Amino acid sequence: MAMLCESGEVVEGANRTIYAAVEVSRKSWVVGLHAPNAASIGVHVIPAADIDALAGLIDRARERLERGGGARSRVLCGYEAGYEGFWLSRRLARLGIETVVLDPASLPVSRRAKRVKTDRVDAARMVRALMALDRGESGVCSVVRIPSVEEEDRRRLTRERRRLVTQRSRLTNSIKGLLMLHGVFDLDPRSAGFAERLDAVRTGYRVPLPPGTRAEVRRAKAHLNVVEEQIAEIEAERNRIVERARSGTTVHDGADRGPDAMIARLVRLQGVGPNDAVVLAHEVFCREFRNRRQLAGWAGLAPAPWTSGEVRRVQGIDKSGPPWVRAQLVQLAWRWLRHQPESELSRWFRARAGGSEGRVRRVLVIALARKLLVALWRYATMGVVPGGARLA
Repeated sequence: MAMLCESGEVVEGANRTIYAAVEVSRKSWVVGLHAPNAASIGVHVIPAADIDALAGLIDRARERLERGGGARSRVLCGYEAGYEGFWLSRRLARLGIETVVLDPASLPVSRRAKRVKTDRVDAARMVRALMALDRGESGVCSVVRIPSVEEEDRRRLTRERRRLVTQRSRLTNSIKGLLMLHGVFDLDPRSAGFAERLDAVRTGYRVPLPPGTRAEVRRAKAHLNVVEEQIAEIEAERNRIVERARSGTTVHDGADRGPDAMIARLVRLQGVGPNDAVVLAHEVFCREFRNRRQLAGWAGLAPAPWTSGEVRRVQGIDKSGPPWVRAQLVQLAWRWLRHQPESELSRWFRARAGGSEGRVRRVLVIALARKLLVALWRYATMGVVPGGARLA
């Protein structure tokens, strides 16, 4: 804890860490700053993305702290994860400033009915969270892992494909909706010869399509063709990554935890496709997990209990992880049941589900997805084949 003498100088052995929290926005940045020789948290407003101004604030606080002599002070800077990504932490690291990225959903907030919410309040709150983290109170909030530039760049392929597939579905449904307005139900926008069939189609009231509708459908179809070409290009690049991993990696070595080695192992399992392998290797298994509970918690597949007094109930899974990763895992679990029917996980599912249908099976497949994620993690990182699974 910082101790000050009557003259305001820091006594020997006191904490010499300066805490800086940046509330990032497009218009301006609000910086909360606390030094051991300050009585309270100072709040400053600087132009957005002005790193020189931020470094100047930190340097002036450091000069004031070091004016009384002693060792050089340490700086710990933090900001909330958001659209800005990790460029700020990388820039500050080049300046020699230690940086942490905080999960905004994990920061403690007031439970009053009307909570005060301003950038100044948020900056001061982040400073207090940084101080608690630095004291070793890891439960005060969550810290986001900062990936390397190369690791982050590898994720662009699968994320762009996911965005384009969503766009493809939206365009397809839009074209079908335009046709249904006029009683046309048997024309698939993604089928061969769609343009020729569109010219000859008749509405439900036996007249040609109105010219405005026909022109709109053609423009949407042209957009859909571009999206499908881009998806094909991305999938070809993804397949080249998988083939390169297969040909350049010894999959029997369980000690290799590189992305290529994990992809090469995963695609050997029946039921795990190239897209599943790339997503798991580049998005999930590249992170450091201490145990299976931490892995399931990150994916949002861990149960969320509600226990208070005599009340004991489970609220379902906590859904704290990326929703699209969780959806991919659930789809993979359904495919696992079809392609790996004799595996231990499939037998466990059948024993639990029995002849049940509907909601019971949907609940159990979530549990299967959690177990499958752990099994695939152990296989990809340590080479432990899931029990009873067949390799290609």
